[in-house]
Amino acid sequence: MTRLAHIPFALALVGLTGCVSASQPDRSANEPGATRAEFDQWMTELSNWGRWGEDDQMGAANLITDAKRRQAAALVETGEAISLGHDVTDDLGSDPNRPFGLNMIITFDPDRIRDRLDIDYHGGFFTHLDAICHVTYGGKIFNGHDMRETVTDDGCEHLGITGLKDGVVTKAVLVDVPRLRGVPYLEPGTRVYRQDIEEWEEQTGATVESGDVLLIRTGRWARRGAEPDSRGNAGMDASFLPLLAERDVALFGSDTAHELGGNIPGFNETVIHKFAVVARGMNLFDNLDLEAAAEAAARLDRWEFMFMAGPVRVPKGTGSPINPIGVF
Repeated sequence: MTRLAHIPFALALVGLTGCVSASQPDRSANEPGATRAEFDQWMTELSNWGRWGEDDQMGAANLITDAKRRQAAALVETGEAISLGHDVTDDLGSDPNRPFGLNMIITFDPDRIRDRLDIDYHGGFFTHLDAICHVTYGGKIFNGHDMRETVTDDGCEHLGITGLKDGVVTKAVLVDVPRLRGVPYLEPGTRVYRQDIEEWEEQTGATVESGDVLLIRTGRWARRGAEPDSRGNAGMDASFLPLLAERDVALFGSDTAHELGGNIPGFNETVIHKFAVVARGMNLFDNLDLEAAAEAAARLDRWEFMFMAGPVRVPKGTGSPINPIGVF
């Protein structure tokens, strides 16, 4: 198999001293805070390629150890369980580009009721989990596998969704950016910066640690209810990306698909996905619904909780529709 040269993990650790971090952008200006040169540097110097061996199928999910799962379980106090997924349709419909289909199959004598589902779940509406083979950069997927040799009409030969067949159980840290900024939801085009995450940690005492899933609420679904005709979403500014490496985050998710157009001026790439999935080997949770979890966390004053998710075991699949659960 053709591969790029592995980036030794020791080299990645050099980057964590701060030499590859972007300067803090001015949040009030809502402007891009990273350059193409910085992004290219992060893609190599903060890479996880080779960290868990050439045959690894789990990527950054390897950071979720038995000790991490025990830590997550110890967070459970009330036992309240809350869905972190959004309905595949709501009163405003589903993804207009990839509509959800429900085909009811009803027979009589004997009476039988079942249904067939049709869902093209990748994109900007359905709650789903990306497999590591879902994203490429420069013709490569995580760990240097050649995309054309790895992904065929038969699916992903490496790093498919069944790498997480045993599910995800870890500690979640929920960052409620609208609450931090004193608004009900972020307006479309609003950038979320590293500064938001760090200020939230200082304010709440929650701490993003190795093996955690980092969840970012922008209030996307609250805005959809209040402004049903509004289009577009808030998203992550590329300048936050080194934090994922510095904290050794295992998985990342938000209530959007993370990306903003023109995130890096003059560079038309989905940079959040490229860095997280291809460089770090992170599975991404897209289009979560964090409204109920944020309400519970605020009521309980607890922004860390146990997180659980079990993807559908599709051999060689590029991801899975998902309904994660937070347990307080």
